[in-house]
Amino acid sequence: MDTVVNRLIRYAKVHSESEYHGRETNPTDLREFDMAKLLLEDLKALGIDNARYDESCYVYGFVEPTPGYEHLPAVGLVAHMDTSPDFTGKDVKPQIIHYEGGDIVLNKELNIVMEAAQFPELAKFVGQDLVCTDGTTLLGADDKAGIAIILQAVEEILAEGKPHGKICIAFTPDEEIGKGTDNFDVEGFGADFGFTVDGGDITDYEYETFNAAKANITINGLSIHPGFSKDVMRNALLIAMEYNGLLPPMETPTNTEGYEGFYHLLEMNGGVEKAVLTYIIRDHSMERFLERKAQMHKAAELINRRYGEGTAVADVWDQYYNMYEKLKDHMEIVELAEKAMKAAGIENPTHSAIRGGTDGCMLTFKGLLCPNLPCASHNPHGRYEFSPVPSLETGVRTVKNALSVELLEKIEFRKEGK
Repeated sequence: MDTVVNRLIRYAKVHSESEYHGRETNPTDLREFDMAKLLLEDLKALGIDNARYDESCYVYGFVEPTPGYEHLPAVGLVAHMDTSPDFTGKDVKPQIIHYEGGDIVLNKELNIVMEAAQFPELAKFVGQDLVCTDGTTLLGADDKAGIAIILQAVEEILAEGKPHGKICIAFTPDEEIGKGTDNFDVEGFGADFGFTVDGGDITDYEYETFNAAKANITINGLSIHPGFSKDVMRNALLIAMEYNGLLPPMETPTNTEGYEGFYHLLEMNGGVEKAVLTYIIRDHSMERFLERKAQMHKAAELINRRYGEGTAVADVWDQYYNMYEKLKDHMEIVELAEKAMKAAGIENPTHSAIRGGTDGCMLTFKGLLCPNLPCASHNPHGRYEFSPVPSLETGVRTVKNALSVELLEKIEFRKEGK
């Protein structure tokens, strides 16, 4: 039998970074198929002969219910294969470090150190083994730890011969760039409800997310030789700076926390003739979310009054929504998650609102209710990402419990519209 740690290390070594400016359809980079092919092999090694991946790089596998347990709800387990393009996921070299306190030297040659003062949560893991990077890449535990947890849990359930309901497994591409469910076959997946395994600390589960939108603001300027530009030139870069100045300066990721939303300038490219600003817009409150999107258009209108119609063009589109709007009517699924965590040895599971989103956001609005279980990824999207080994093992127990007959027999789940 494999182990969850070995799985994570093996998966982390596969370069499967998605791309902001890659292919227009899933997957945004063809290298994500390398991960899909490996996971197909691992699913088939577990005896899941119906496992497959499609042309959009979605991996599916199904474990049929034990005879006599067909009445149990079919539970979906979802994790994403891609890693964030915000930091390189190429040539990942995982290492296991026994943490004894203080700073962690990730790379002696390059003097890359994870400082305890900068990451005080390390104090919780003194005496534990941590799966870390070598400081030159991210780890990819977001969300390959989730994949490892799911497959390890399924392997153990099958090996132990315990009765179970139908288990529906899916691994998605392009979650990190907000395209993880674009071609997800919800109807074919066939789960009554599901869980993404894409959270952080093993004690924390999530059923609230941001409402999310993205915006491209195009600034059209007018270029002319600077020596002859008085009263003629319109410098798109300077106007772009003006546009950004019309947004609330303290409502950025750096200045917000908890339930506070933000505007985040991701990119600014261009020259005198034309500039493009790319933003993401986030808020847990739908009312404030709508206000933020309206503000993007209002700022463009003000720029156009100053410099002429068509100077600023705002293109704003939604990415995902707060899953709580749907889950609040099905809290029995959330309660199942909490009970599964308690049965795994987590005395006081905590719930927090995600300052982000998961595939579960859009799946929930597509009809597959899908709160988020933890996968033990800490400091994701960067060189200081790590996963504590005991937390990974607890994650396996949590998923097994969420699939257990004992807990599923007690859930009073009703499908949407019934």
